[in-house]
Amino acid sequence: MTEEENHTTTTTATKQGPHFIPRLKDKKVTIRLVSGGQPITGTVEGYNPYEILLQTTKGQLLVFKHAIATIEETTK
Repeated sequence: MTEEENHTTTTTATKQGPHFIPRLKDKKVTIRLVSGGQPITGTVEGYNPYEILLQTTKGQLLVFKHAIATIEETTK
């Protein structure tokens, strides 16, 4: 695969990336931040193009999407 083909594949994957977030609404997730530290676990209550609102055991938490390294659904 040439570098140009690789770039096209990466760009396409990036554009399709956010489409999984609506499936996470009302589901329990674990989020790891780019800055490191402890993972955040909570239920997705809402989202917009820039933020995700979580309900955690300590209350609501607003997480900026650009700060997220990984997000995965956890089993209840």
